[in-house]
Amino acid sequence: MATDTPGGPGPRLTLREIAARLGGEVEGDAGTAVTGVATLDEAGPGQITFLANPRYRPRLAATRAGAVILAPRDRDATAIARIVAANPYAYYARTVALFHPPRPARAGVHPTAVVDPSAEVAASAEVGPHAVVAAGARVGARARIGAGCFVGEGAAVGEDTVLHPRVTVYAGCVVGARGILHAGAVIGADGFGMAPDEGRWIKIPQVGRAVLGDDVEVGANTTIDRGALGDTVVEDGVKIDNQVQVAHNCRIGAHTVIAGCAGIAGSAVIGRHCQVGGGAGIVGHITICDGVTISGMTFVTKSITKPGVYSSGLPMMAHADWLRNAAQMRHLDEIAKRARAAAAPGDPHGTDVD
Repeated sequence: MATDTPGGPGPRLTLREIAARLGGEVEGDAGTAVTGVATLDEAGPGQITFLANPRYRPRLAATRAGAVILAPRDRDATAIARIVAANPYAYYARTVALFHPPRPARAGVHPTAVVDPSAEVAASAEVGPHAVVAAGARVGARARIGAGCFVGEGAAVGEDTVLHPRVTVYAGCVVGARGILHAGAVIGADGFGMAPDEGRWIKIPQVGRAVLGDDVEVGANTTIDRGALGDTVVEDGVKIDNQVQVAHNCRIGAHTVIAGCAGIAGSAVIGRHCQVGGGAGIVGHITICDGVTISGMTFVTKSITKPGVYSSGLPMMAHADWLRNAAQMRHLDEIAKRARAAAAPGDPHGTDVD
């Protein structure tokens, strides 16, 4: 049974069949059959579970699962049937997909949808209720355009891409193949470009595009603005969580992941294989190199040129402690000046003690 979300009954697969599709090494009874995936604590005899983090190894002894996915280091940690895989967490993800494959497109255009005669919609694509495909737009093979979606003039949606309900793809914008855009995502709204003029703001026309590569996922109510002159570009394999703002003329490198509520200002360039934590803020016109991890709630105010983990902000503390520390921070400059003066008596400028 093919579903969009987990929960429905899946197929019945033996460990031998799973390993034949996904690889890995079966130990124990390869004929053990399972009908789904669950956690160590919740799995029953008809399900397969997984152990990816060694800290949860004690729970393995108590699991009721019929089988388990684990790493080579844990192959002897249990006697139940098991699949040994180099990356148990990734193997778990692929196993879930076996039991809950995406629903294929139901070819055709719903009677309530509006498709302009000049639009190109593949015969195998699905256009759902009340969706609009405007003039000159292109919808690729097996793509799914959900209920209430809007694909603007000259826009393109690639093959096998899924637009969940109420996704908007503005005119001229491009979504690549095998993408997933969740409900309420907006691709190609105007960037926030304004020019001051005698106390008023003059709108700068935003004439670029938003271009998404292949295998990109965009979370619910996330917005990716079109470029002012050039394009906003999201490269292949990027995964963006819910309620993220990507401003005009940004470039997001391939296979970077961005967690919820992050905000990226205009013309920022983020490299490949980066990780941006939830609620992070990135100012405009800076560059972040490949392989950078930005912790949640971090405020990035300058370019990052070396891979690594970067953090800012204070961790949570009791409110009374925060008030005392905040009061001290207000006087840091004054304290630093006194320290410099004390280090070099008679020198009004003191000595740098950094």
